[in-house]
Amino acid sequence: MDGKLNAVMIGAGGITPVWLDALAERSDVFISGIVELVPEKAEQRIREYSLNARCFGSLSEALQTCRPDIVFDCSLPSAHCRNAVEALSFGCHVLSEKPVAETSADVRRIIAAAEKAGRIHAVMQNRRYLSGICAYRNAVCGGDIGQLTTLNADFYIGAHFGGFRDVMRHVLLVDMAIHTFDQARFISGCNPVSVYCREWNPPGSWYRGEASAIAIFEMTGGVVFCYRGSWCAEGCSTPWECDWRAVGTQGSVCWTRDGVRGEKVVRTGSFFSEMEPFVREPCRIGPEWHAGCIDEFINCVKRGGVPQTVCTDNILSFSMVEAAVKSAESGMKEVIAEL
Repeated sequence: MDGKLNAVMIGAGGITPVWLDALAERSDVFISGIVELVPEKAEQRIREYSLNARCFGSLSEALQTCRPDIVFDCSLPSAHCRNAVEALSFGCHVLSEKPVAETSADVRRIIAAAEKAGRIHAVMQNRRYLSGICAYRNAVCGGDIGQLTTLNADFYIGAHFGGFRDVMRHVLLVDMAIHTFDQARFISGCNPVSVYCREWNPPGSWYRGEASAIAIFEMTGGVVFCYRGSWCAEGCSTPWECDWRAVGTQGSVCWTRDGVRGEKVVRTGSFFSEMEPFVREPCRIGPEWHAGCIDEFINCVKRGGVPQTVCTDNILSFSMVEAAVKSAESGMKEVIAEL
């Protein structure tokens, strides 16, 4: 269709409008099919977005009929590996909702399938595509606070989703913390070494599984990253991208709703060092959130290159989730093997 990339979307659930809103702004991609077990959901999306698309009950049928260049996978995490391997084997590039899969073994299957097919498989880590996070990373790693020693993230939101999340065992760690863990790697430039995690489900929680967690990661370079989070915390909510504090040898810098603000040492010798405040303005980086991730993915499909959320990198963020879950279950510190 006029040189446009042909795409099939798997799923028509609650997350898909965010994808379809971003895709509606593009003139280089069209949706030819939606794979959905509940046809009414797919038909609703087709009407809402005036798509010239068909509804299919299976990915195999959609691939054979539509012959897409791209598959956007918005299915449940339990289906991600199966969908990715099938789409990649058919010759499609794949952009998947997080998490990339349910186990590191499944992630390795996806990586192998992508390498064999010579196609891109990337993951929707939309926090990387924010003007605020780029300003914060520049402040953390740009010398303002000296050498980074400690990175803390707080996530407290009372989210009443309903549906599959309400019955997931490790709902916060598996479904949400992947974003924060990936942010920590992006902000610090460090990778995980080990983790100790405590997980629980507080009184009053509407989740069946553990909706709160604290995880302490040792990162490369000796950096310590501490995550504190809850998905059943009513009131005083943090942003979805968390409240952040980074401590360095020469100062500290925070990223909150109020922006990126820090203090750096200008003189020592007294009981308290003399500090100089600084502010970092948001960096203009192009499309943000889902639109930013989709934009980079499509540009790499069209022109070559590797998206920063490619599965071979994202497995390191996923390993943080997997190790945190193992630590929460064992009560012991878990060493994160090189994957």
